[in-house]
Amino acid sequence: MIEVKNLIKSYGGRTVVDIDRLNIRAGETIGLVGNNGAGKTTFFRMLLDLIRPDGGEILSKDINVAKSTQWKDYTASYLDEGFLIDYLTPEEYFIFIGSLNGLSAAHVGDYLKQYEEFFNGEIINRGKYIRDFSKGNQNKVGIAAALMQKPELLVLDEPFANLDPTTQIRLKSLIKTLKNTQRLTTLISSHDLNHVTDVCDRIILLEKGKVIKDFHTDENSLKELEAYFSE
Repeated sequence: MIEVKNLIKSYGGRTVVDIDRLNIRAGETIGLVGNNGAGKTTFFRMLLDLIRPDGGEILSKDINVAKSTQWKDYTASYLDEGFLIDYLTPEEYFIFIGSLNGLSAAHVGDYLKQYEEFFNGEIINRGKYIRDFSKGNQNKVGIAAALMQKPELLVLDEPFANLDPTTQIRLKSLIKTLKNTQRLTTLISSHDLNHVTDVCDRIILLEKGKVIKDFHTDENSLKELEAYFSE
């Protein structure tokens, strides 16, 4: 589904992404791990054509994302609160996103019922603007809105950050369910090695923009990653 070729991105003379070749197959749940500055978010922003590479290309279904908009029809993402419209209430925001996907307000209401447990009574009917919610609750809004279009590809940057333990578990369950029911391809960056090895079937380890390791997860993956980051 995703093919990366000779991808380069630099800032101020420092190379932050340098990936010769990377392939992601449809239906995979991929975890990107690495320390701060490893290039995870920069890679995601190039995948979503928010920034342009200095060299190379990213193909989504064989089409360069920088030269076409077709990928937007089946791609959803939530990277940070900048993806939200913070002067709206969650209800207003969901209705707006729903309208972009041809959904009426009634259909949006029906859609949100499946997220009642995920929201944990903290999102809907609170009488608050999105800007007044905690970072964790903003994450909930962004993730639920991203999934509204029923994408084939989902990109999440640090989705477990700022979530309480209960919601982290519910999010992992949600990601696993979507993989099994919709064959959703999901890319997740995370500093939480426990969560990423639990929910992802493949791990890509980045260091200074380069792919250091690329492997399928098994019962030893967490220990291997902990050993790597302990060196």
